[in-house]
Amino acid sequence: MIKGMSRRVIMVQSPDPELFENAIFILRNDAFDKGTEPEDVLKQAQQIADEYVRTNLEKKKHMRSPLIYALAGALAGGGILGLMWLLI
Repeated sequence: MIKGMSRRVIMVQSPDPELFENAIFILRNDAFDKGTEPEDVLKQAQQIADEYVRTNLEKKKHMRSPLIYALAGALAGGGILGLMWLLI
């Protein structure tokens, strides 16, 4: 739902477009009330996007190893069954 309100938004380009193209951060209305500089908010948004990409790319790398073990186990099991079939 879109309301007729004005919001402050920061769009950050992805450090690695494999996961996402842009990250959109919607700022609170009081984000700059406490003397926070816009550059600081932008740096924090970029750090969050970088950390997200780094964390999820590590998870993606770890997802490959169980698949390799499953394929190796299936091949080994098939080889053993084939040997048993030949011997019988």
